[in-house]
Amino acid sequence: MAQSFAYQVRDKSGRMVSGTAEGDSATAVATRLRQQGMIPVSITSAETGGLKKEISLPGFKKKVKPKDVAIMSRQFATMINSGLSLLRALNILAEQTENKELARIIGEVRNDVERGSSLSAALSKHPKAYSNLYVAMVRAGEAGGMLDSVLLRLAETMEYQVALRQKIKSAMTYPVVVFVMVLLIVSAMLIFVVPMFEELYSELGGTLPLPTRILLAVSGVVAKFWYVVFAAILIMAFALRRYITTDKGRYQLDVLKLKMPIFGPLFHKVALSRFARTLSVLMRSGVPILQGLEIVSETVGNKVMGKAILDVQKSVKEGESIAKPLENHAVFPPMVVQMMAVGEETGALDTMLTKIGEFYDQEVEATVEALTSLIEPVLIAVMGAAVGSMVVALYMPMFNIINLIQ
Repeated sequence: MAQSFAYQVRDKSGRMVSGTAEGDSATAVATRLRQQGMIPVSITSAETGGLKKEISLPGFKKKVKPKDVAIMSRQFATMINSGLSLLRALNILAEQTENKELARIIGEVRNDVERGSSLSAALSKHPKAYSNLYVAMVRAGEAGGMLDSVLLRLAETMEYQVALRQKIKSAMTYPVVVFVMVLLIVSAMLIFVVPMFEELYSELGGTLPLPTRILLAVSGVVAKFWYVVFAAILIMAFALRRYITTDKGRYQLDVLKLKMPIFGPLFHKVALSRFARTLSVLMRSGVPILQGLEIVSETVGNKVMGKAILDVQKSVKEGESIAKPLENHAVFPPMVVQMMAVGEETGALDTMLTKIGEFYDQEVEATVEALTSLIEPVLIAVMGAAVGSMVVALYMPMFNIINLIQ
């Protein structure tokens, strides 16, 4: 029985054309459109398209991790390179992928491709699993007939990003743990220890030193209204989290990250490495430079650098080189600017970007190693200062105990 299908195709001039057609299946409609010289982008049933909704409970849906997508991309590249058809490779991936959510998404991608959609168009419907970078590179791989090599580059890029994220986490874990310990120790002293001294000093009478009075006042508030303090901290944390999800909040957070005394240089080097590596991969995959700069601005992981890259893109649109407008942004070191200028002059910009990425990869590793050896004594000093200042404030009246006794 013939059904009605809504389609989007590109005509011989490359324009996007939409319409409806009848056929026994989406495959039959796609075949007929190809015979007419059209390139199908998407074909959906007009009766049911857009009506089917997935019902899921918030917070219970399994997320797709970049590591899972990287493994899937490497397997996909191997199967395509071995001569398997696109649909057969997607079938195998949907069956063998361990992440259930990713397997479900691959199944939907397979169905879209089977209905006549291109792979990149099918992937673009799932932005939580496949980023703009991923979709753009797949689209370039489809156009250039090198989908397997592009998927392999994507796998390598994502594996590198996962490894880099693990290095940053390892460097940040110890400070976070120590910070939590300091909070717990200080809270315990304020709630349980300081009130004992308050009773002693109230019996002795006299005027207590200012640091002791401040500590006793804080302890009194925390001990009596700890639930209010706890609720206020939660509300502030929630409000801060909401704020940094806005463009303005994220930008200010990234400015603060780059200016941090210890971790600022690390965040800067990570962003530079991601910028160079991502732009290099995009150029090697055949993505146009303007589109590549736009994608890099979204995936570089720092709004300050992303804004600078968009300014560079505007200058490139007006006919300037890439390296020249980079000089106007302090976030790009002179070495990066000069190496990119040489790359443009010699026609080997992608190679230069790869070298820049490799250089900052080494810098990140060296910085992480230095931080791990530097952070431990710094945090021990911070913990000692926090606890020690409270102990000193508590025992200051003891030095003048004779004058307090009346």
